[in-house]
Amino acid sequence: MNSHTTQNEAIDPQAGKAWWHFGHMWLVVGGPLTVVIASFITLYLAIQVPDPVVDSDYYRKGIEINKTLDGKRDGLVPAIQGRNHAATGIKPTQP
Repeated sequence: MNSHTTQNEAIDPQAGKAWWHFGHMWLVVGGPLTVVIASFITLYLAIQVPDPVVDSDYYRKGIEINKTLDGKRDGLVPAIQGRNHAATGIKPTQP
């Protein structure tokens, strides 16, 4: 049996090597292995650095912004009314 192994090694010198000695194997395993390692790093960062609490007053701030924007719309009128204003000189009223 020992002579049989020697004949196979003489035909294929890489037959007795372990799987990690082949470079093309690392090309196949390297991509998924990198993704698994990156996912563990991401999990660690997610656990160690929690997200800050969002200010719960955002709704009230949005209402205030809308009030401010509504005050600035004095000069904005629909196109047809604006064109009529340019032709007649009468300022249209806003609804």
